[in-house]
Amino acid sequence: MEKNTKNSRSVETKLLWLLKSLLCAYVVTGILLFILTLLLYKLDLDEGKVTAGIVGIYILSTFAGGFMIGKLAGVRKFIWGMLAGVFYFVLLILISLGVYHTLQSEWQNMLTTCLLCAGGGMLGGMLS
Repeated sequence: MEKNTKNSRSVETKLLWLLKSLLCAYVVTGILLFILTLLLYKLDLDEGKVTAGIVGIYILSTFAGGFMIGKLAGVRKFIWGMLAGVFYFVLLILISLGVYHTLQSEWQNMLTTCLLCAGGGMLGGMLS
């Protein structure tokens, strides 16, 4: 009975790590999107530069989340970081579905975004 309680606590702890890392990633996303908005307003950026900025924000945000969960986990950091990146992407898709009631991009773009998020998280986890 005691072993089952220990496993339950372990799962709760790992879930808390994941939630903390996702919160960190989305805080970084908010800050970077605000900065990108200011740059767009002040410098009148074209669509290509804004798209590149958004891709950079995905990578930096998931890197931050992966770095955080890697520090919390201590072992198998790259897997934890990749998991944080994938969950970041899933939450991004769910938010998009909630707002637009449809997916706004093609599956190739979504796959690329998923790989960028997973890779950014994995890199953050590895470097933590």
